[in-house]
Amino acid sequence: MRSPIPGLGKVMVFLAAALASASLAIPEAWGEEGVQYGQVGTDVTLSCAGAHASSMVQWRRAGATALPEGSDIHQGDLVLPHVGLAAAGIYSCHSEDGGLLHTVSLRLGYLPGVPFVSCRASDYENFSCSWTSSVETFLPTKYITTYRKKSLTGEEKRRNKNRHMGPCLQDLSRPGTCTVHGSEFWSSYRLNITEVNPLGSSFRLLDITMQAIIKPDPPEGLVVEPIPLAPRRLHVSWKYPSSWPKEPHFQLRFRLQYRPVIHRSWSVVETVNLSEVITDAFAGLEHVVQVSAKDFLDAGNWSEWSAEARATPVRDLTTTASEETTRDTRLESLAEESSQAPNPEPINHSDSLEKMAVLVSLGIFAFFVLAAVLVITILIWLRVRKHSKDKTKPHNFLVAATHLKALPSESGC
Repeated sequence: MRSPIPGLGKVMVFLAAALASASLAIPEAWGEEGVQYGQVGTDVTLSCAGAHASSMVQWRRAGATALPEGSDIHQGDLVLPHVGLAAAGIYSCHSEDGGLLHTVSLRLGYLPGVPFVSCRASDYENFSCSWTSSVETFLPTKYITTYRKKSLTGEEKRRNKNRHMGPCLQDLSRPGTCTVHGSEFWSSYRLNITEVNPLGSSFRLLDITMQAIIKPDPPEGLVVEPIPLAPRRLHVSWKYPSSWPKEPHFQLRFRLQYRPVIHRSWSVVETVNLSEVITDAFAGLEHVVQVSAKDFLDAGNWSEWSAEARATPVRDLTTTASEETTRDTRLESLAEESSQAPNPEPINHSDSLEKMAVLVSLGIFAFFVLAAVLVITILIWLRVRKHSKDKTKPHNFLVAATHLKALPSESGC
């Protein structure tokens, strides 16, 4: 039957965590008999068990000649005002004749702070979370770690509601971590990390999406080998991390970084293959190589770099003496550049932007030159045309005058 209260499952999870926190806050639950906990900066009262209310008692502190400043005995109880960490220790109450009545170990500290939490998935079937305390409490601390899957469909709720919530399992061999097994890659989860000590508790809720926290382990089995008769080439191969399930629909892509050992800048290439050929290595010079992995569809983050592998390309025995000299000079300049620049920029094999800028500049210059030539041509043409018209006008006038002179006059008829 559907719950009439929205979000009832969420409320129940938080209520269970709160109840667990409350039970852990009881001193007896920490398994330390004869220990009393107090919060720094507050008043702490130590009771003398076994003493009669009307009897006079004495309080002593082990290893000290006097009680902390401001201490007061009230009806057999020792009141310590505004205690500091220095007030911690073993206290004992005694009868008037000096007989021991009760001993208590006072431990002082602070309430838990909200823990810092981060999560990571090294594959698409499980994710792990780790945490650190935000406050040094000086007290024993425990953690309650639970999770809940978000945005359940109606079918999922009807089928098995409890399957989508439960404990984030802690590993005693790895303190400060827990793991959720059988998670779904396309789902979102809400994690609850509650820090508890004898004074109280504090929790952090963290919403996570598998695609956002995926971070594979580094690739394994990195091998770098020189290629015979190829003085500038190295063959590099590696394997998927063993923690990544080999499924065809969850593949990885890789990036390879390499450099000569005398240089600090890396060259980087990306590939989807499990091998790559470096074609611009320096012959006879040792190179260091590393590889990293990421989800093929660009989800999450790149893995850490793998362990280094090293190899030296073969020397070219057919190189002439002049070529050897040129190469040695180049290597010396490379080493000098590395020593002078403590943090050089990565080697860039492409200067397409610079070429594009030069081409654009040449294009603009050519445009202005053509425009200037065109303007000059038009001006010359207009001037020649005007000059031609000026010459044509006198010539036509003389022709007309000659024609009129040749006509017979009317008086001669």
